[in-house]
Amino acid sequence: MPIRVAVIGAGTWGASLVRVVAAADGAALTWVCDRDPAALARAHAVAPGARLTERVDDVLTAADVDAVVVATPSSTHAELALRALATGRHVLVEKPMALSVADAEAVATAAAASGAVLLVGHLMLYHPVVERLRALIDRGDLGDLYYLSSTRVNLGRLRSDENALWSLGPHDLSMIDYLVRAPITSVTARGQSFLQPGIPDVVFVTLGFAPTPGGPSLAHVHVSWLNPRKERRMVVVGAKKMVEFDDVAPDKLHIYDRGYDRPPAFASFAEYLTLRNGDVTIPQVPMVEPLVAEVAHFLDCIAGRAVPRTDAASGVRVVRMLAAAQASLDTQPG
Repeated sequence: MPIRVAVIGAGTWGASLVRVVAAADGAALTWVCDRDPAALARAHAVAPGARLTERVDDVLTAADVDAVVVATPSSTHAELALRALATGRHVLVEKPMALSVADAEAVATAAAASGAVLLVGHLMLYHPVVERLRALIDRGDLGDLYYLSSTRVNLGRLRSDENALWSLGPHDLSMIDYLVRAPITSVTARGQSFLQPGIPDVVFVTLGFAPTPGGPSLAHVHVSWLNPRKERRMVVVGAKKMVEFDDVAPDKLHIYDRGYDRPPAFASFAEYLTLRNGDVTIPQVPMVEPLVAEVAHFLDCIAGRAVPRTDAASGVRVVRMLAAAQASLDTQPG
């Protein structure tokens, strides 16, 4: 029997979820909920068999709903996830899971108490290149990690309901959390509101990590919707090799056998560092649409075939980073 799924929120991103859920093996899209009749009409064109409603209560009291996808504005994520969990439904909640640490922890507690599956929509963790990058790190191919740098910028899409940090930052922070898995000791952020007062449209975040075997010691994130061109890039620098993940390029993963070697006899003399400029490898990574992989993983978790990759705990960790960065933004000089 297919897992019966309702999608709450059929706007720009919700429409993509409607498309993917409607086509997913092992799922039946039974309901779509949105306050905008035009959004419901678009959903009907994609999933004519789904029932349409403007009322969340219709979804949460329906007998033909096993799981709920929450793709509404960020300010409603925690509330709707809590309401769905209270009815015993499995939940896929879009990022960020909440806009405060307290609300994120409340959702995590409710998920644990309900016994239902809670998956957080940290989409990039279902990207095949990110999975390959984690495998490279775990195997030690890069050596001890030095630092990570991530950039997510474009001209648009301008938002008024959240700033660039909360809109774009969850992607990069969730990747860093997934790849590094080391305690964070410091979070600092600087940003500026050029277009809308009080809504930073460019933000720079620096994370410091506790000393951990294999590193790294810091990571840097740059997010903005005020940039001349689209960039979606992460660089991971290790003692042995460096990796560049460029999600805009056709060849998305480059592995550089480059760096500096320190001959043992001159371990205390920086002038004896020797440059290593080796090969660049572009591995073939079979591509799957990350959203398709995420929804399939959600269904597998409900069926007991998998354990959530982006579980409640990971959602809380990302919200902690976001909240710490926001606190730093709020107290920045000037």
